[in-house]
Amino acid sequence: MDVVTQWAWLIWIGLLLVFVVVEVTTLELTFLMLAIGSAGGLLAGLFGAPWWLQVLVAGLIAVLLLFTVRPPLLRALGKGGDPTPSNLAALMGIRGTVVVPIGVDGGQVKLANGETWTARLLPSPPASAGIVLDTGAPVVVTAIEGSTALVVPA
Repeated sequence: MDVVTQWAWLIWIGLLLVFVVVEVTTLELTFLMLAIGSAGGLLAGLFGAPWWLQVLVAGLIAVLLLFTVRPPLLRALGKGGDPTPSNLAALMGIRGTVVVPIGVDGGQVKLANGETWTARLLPSPPASAGIVLDTGAPVVVTAIEGSTALVVPA
């Protein structure tokens, strides 16, 4: 046990470095809290605490940080993201105009964002099964199926 007590500072520095390296690769703040706990154990050892007290201090600091500091940090890091919808979510509700008439076999629409998509009319009641949208008709995208926009007349 004399060896552990004599070289405890080196063990704490080693743990601290390992935890920091793992934290840099994972970026989830768990190993950062363990690294700070290791620093607490190192400081306790530098002030002459026995090795069992150093381990206790390191464990208490790490656990307290994990449950008190880490959750608000994760919430703060999650804030500030761009709330603008992207990809397919950005196409829902976008307006467009028909460039190739949309009939039973489908057609094409040019959306307000400049993209041209193959399009079909959204399945509707049987009474409107014969509807054809001519070139220039305004439409609204309601869904995407594969590479086809499902549209309804605007």
